[in-house]
Amino acid sequence: MEPHDIQNMTRAEQNLVLLQSLIPRSEKLYVWCYDTDGRFVATSCPEEDKELLHETLVTLGALQQALDYAHAPVHDVPKILGSSIGMQWAVTLETERRQSLVFVIGPVFYAPPEERKLQASLRNLPYTGEIISWRKKLLSSLSHLPVIPYAIFIRYIMMVHNTLTGEQLGLEDLNAGPVPVRDLVRDLPPKPAQRDRTKVYLAEKALLQMVRDGDINYQSAFQNSMHLSPGVPVEGQDPLRQMKISVVVFATLITRAAMEGGLSPEIAYPLGDSYIQSAENSHDSGEINALTYAMYHDFIYRVHQLHANPDYSHAIQKCCDYIALSLDRKIRTADLAALVGYSEYYLTEKFRKETGLSINTYIRQAKVDRALILLSTTDLSIREIAERLAFSTVNFFIKSFRETAGCTPAQYRKQFQHTAKKDQAAP
Repeated sequence: MEPHDIQNMTRAEQNLVLLQSLIPRSEKLYVWCYDTDGRFVATSCPEEDKELLHETLVTLGALQQALDYAHAPVHDVPKILGSSIGMQWAVTLETERRQSLVFVIGPVFYAPPEERKLQASLRNLPYTGEIISWRKKLLSSLSHLPVIPYAIFIRYIMMVHNTLTGEQLGLEDLNAGPVPVRDLVRDLPPKPAQRDRTKVYLAEKALLQMVRDGDINYQSAFQNSMHLSPGVPVEGQDPLRQMKISVVVFATLITRAAMEGGLSPEIAYPLGDSYIQSAENSHDSGEINALTYAMYHDFIYRVHQLHANPDYSHAIQKCCDYIALSLDRKIRTADLAALVGYSEYYLTEKFRKETGLSINTYIRQAKVDRALILLSTTDLSIREIAERLAFSTVNFFIKSFRETAGCTPAQYRKQFQHTAKKDQAAP
């Protein structure tokens, strides 16, 4: 952070300096601090990007949303802030002083923005000299804008919030109910020129299984599925109607998958119906895309909460959630210990006592479970999967996979492909 008055830094602000060092620089995730009147206090954003991103925060109304949140009677959990161009922030408070400080995290896009679509969204803003100047600067900086998947973004939101407040909230606390549609991603990958039916079938199976399992690390599988198939291939004069039909079909499928995962029909059916009604009431494609994302996220997290082991302490469940969201990177015991405020020794003993597994064994099993999905739903090579899951070597990946699944990755893929062909050939 670069505070205006170092002597007035709170302990929470100092903690953010430490927290920033834990976030990879490649993520480009910045934190902004304001007082409750909207006056700038500090930021972790580099000097060369600070002016443009601050101006973006103000121009798109996100700063005003953050201040409204600060003045609301209830603000005990972070809130995601949306914008008309698909850029997102999050806001939380630090109340160490008599006057609260407002912390804004972001901005991020959940997927790389397309210049054409971004230009179209920007044209809807008021036509003034200042906005035209800002719009040109923003478009010229597209390649530098932060892009972070939603699942990773919310993890960092909770890390910042817990550091500021001293609380131990879990990921599920960010969106306890249905996610506000306009606070989520606006644009999903473009429609492909041709469908590969087998890939669509396998991707669909993966999506539904993730709902049944309450698998919160769903981001890449979801985007891959949307890339393979944007929805039901209904031809007609009204593309919006086609998107609404697709939402109805998708809502029906994930509602049933959620019930198979343990969500009660009394919750699942009304929830699915509410999303279908919201889709019917939508007036643009961006809103429906956001709704689809929100719906899937909502069902996943509800099932995930059901699957959370009631015998796990909050700290151990938090470690398990962190592992689930970090399968694409090397996970160290030291990172988990810092996350929950324990020593490495104490966490290691507590984790083994509650889960029955060592931390390293639990991590390896979680990565192998993800490898099973990648082997059955993608064309990634064994080496690419090992690298994607941050195994140190391909041989170590194969060894870990064999010990957990009882066969090699290549044998599993061959067996799965044989079974899938029989399933598709069956009448």
